[in-house]
Amino acid sequence: MVDSGGPRRVAVVGAGMVGLSTAWFLQEHGVDVTVFDRAGVAAGASWGNAGWLTPGLATPLPEPAVLKYGVRAVLSPSSPVYVPPSADPRLLRFLGGFARNSTTARWRRAMESLVPINGLALPSFDALVEGGVAAETRDAGAFVAAYRTAAERRVLLEEIEHIRAAGQALEFEALDGDEARKLEPLLSERVGAAIVLRGQRFVDPGRFVHALADAVRARGGEIRTGADVDAMQDGLGGVAVRAGGRVEAFDAAVVASGVWLGELARRFGVRSIVQAGRGYSFSVPVERVPSGPVYLPAQRVACTPLGDRLRVAGMMEFRRPDAALDPRRVRAIVEAARPMLDGAVLDDRRDEWVGRARARGTACR
Repeated sequence: MVDSGGPRRVAVVGAGMVGLSTAWFLQEHGVDVTVFDRAGVAAGASWGNAGWLTPGLATPLPEPAVLKYGVRAVLSPSSPVYVPPSADPRLLRFLGGFARNSTTARWRRAMESLVPINGLALPSFDALVEGGVAAETRDAGAFVAAYRTAAERRVLLEEIEHIRAAGQALEFEALDGDEARKLEPLLSERVGAAIVLRGQRFVDPGRFVHALADAVRARGGEIRTGADVDAMQDGLGGVAVRAGGRVEAFDAAVVASGVWLGELARRFGVRSIVQAGRGYSFSVPVERVPSGPVYLPAQRVACTPLGDRLRVAGMMEFRRPDAALDPRRVRAIVEAARPMLDGAVLDDRRDEWVGRARARGTACR
């Protein structure tokens, strides 16, 4: 039932995971939804990401360790975090805010605010599946984070302690290299230490989001693809939304357009700078498909089994969201992962992809 006095007709801008799940849960309350997307369902970051459902590792991106890379490191195309040289004042403002928030105290405050949100993550996916979304979430079983040495592993062990101190439940166990390979044969002899995390899950992100779109449509929602919302403004008792030259009135609007948030929301008082933190991925064949995700934290590489192939994802580059795929970044992921994996055919790549995630310089206020 619609709450008394609540919106009855809502526009949602963005047909990714955030926009479509928002639409689905609005429908749970009897709201009529229309979803707009400039490209299509799962056309952005919702398609090519690693597909991890890992509330135990959902932490603020600005952290003290990021500053340790140094200026020379982040300017290198092979760096896990890459900032191409630019005089873009918007990017420079974002990076300044990012640096200011990369302190232990601000990280801790932000982590404490994330804990209750993280607690809702897996139950919310369960609600979607139980409510008719024809997709699945898979139990990761053993989610393995692998390192060359025990010294490298100390970084994540310390972070886990901070995560747990903030109130986030996280079950883990430290392993040596042989124990890790016994648990996950994909790991090479170069792996000398690991951490196994329990209670995490993963999905095929593109498949899940398309199933979610089907569920929204089946419940009477409308999804308009190729519909670029270029303006919104307060209307009489609601919001006027303009897409493709057509203006429609809604009781309310949700902006879930990722890096383009500011274009629409700034006039409504949203001042946070949202910068594209672009990730890369591709898929490769493997001799043995792992039972769950494999994480290479020192290399910033995420591996996820999707069907009979392995999706390999990584990197974070701060540049224009519409910039072309940079082959140097793909090669950097390959060379970082190659020594750590045994049986992954990294030169037989398909679906090379770059997508726009969101990064906020004020995330640790």
